Amino acid sequence: MIEVRELTKRYGGTVAVDGLSFTVRPGTVTGFLGPNGAGKSTTMRLLLGLDTPTAGTATIHGHPYAKLRHPMRRVGTLLDANAVQGNRSALNHLRWLARSNRIEPARVTRVLEEVGLAGVARKAVGGFSLGMRQRLGIAAALLGEPDVLVLDEPVNGLDPDGVRWIRDMLRSYAAEGGTVLLSSHLMSEMQLTADQLLIIGRGRLIADTSVRELAEQFTEGVLVRSARPEELAGVLRAAGGEITTAANGGLTVRGLDQQRIGNLAAENGIPIYEAAVRSASLEDAYLSLTAGTVQFGASENRTVFR
Repeated sequence: MIEVRELTKRYGGTVAVDGLSFTVRPGTVTGFLGPNGAGKSTTMRLLLGLDTPTAGTATIHGHPYAKLRHPMRRVGTLLDANAVQGNRSALNHLRWLARSNRIEPARVTRVLEEVGLAGVARKAVGGFSLGMRQRLGIAAALLGEPDVLVLDEPVNGLDPDGVRWIRDMLRSYAAEGGTVLLSSHLMSEMQLTADQLLIIGRGRLIADTSVRELAEQFTEGVLVRSARPEELAGVLRAAGGEITTAANGGLTVRGLDQQRIGNLAAENGIPIYEAAVRSASLEDAYLSLTAGTVQFGASENRTVFR
């Protein structure tokens, strides 16, 4: 389990992480979200002992990362896929890591096969594409068969097949009891991969919620279609519903759930063809939550390219 308590990091007069607290539990993929400059990468660096906190604690299995014996057996990490010596082969890179953590050499061969790099294992990493480097970084994270993964933008540079592979691998890993902390800017992918979400802005926690709960929080209402929309609208308004006209003659209803709408329609003999909850996408919900914390937003003035 990952535990962060009142974690703070200041660089001079700049507060990068500000009293941050959260828990990442086994059996879940936890998405770590926030605008650029929100403090995600700094938090991960503090968690992995690459920076020293100004205050607070960040522990894995109840201990700071630096005090874990053979840490690659406990925590698999990927923060920067380019942090590899370019003249070293993928095979030798992983062999060196395995030796440093007393991992059997046979595991290197197996993990290269798992990530799809067996065919280029003896080639220099300097000639790898970004996607291949990401696969190598993931191989390193999986090398010690850890029960915790901390990954920063692992799908960056991967093709669709690679993105799906990462998604399925992380879901399976969590299903087997693993703990995953995953940072990404790809909202659509996070919606498919994560169970739980941590959203931060300006170094502070904005939300600690499940993907489902967040979607329900930003529900846009129930879309209802009927052959008698005006009559149905009157019935639903009388029951306390807020009604607006949707596309193609449908009604968007707020304040009443699907079951209540269906019952009211049946009681009044009004046939309905559709009653579907309209939830905001994860991207819409995320943008609503973080709107006041964006430090590097683009101008609303549009540039016309000719």
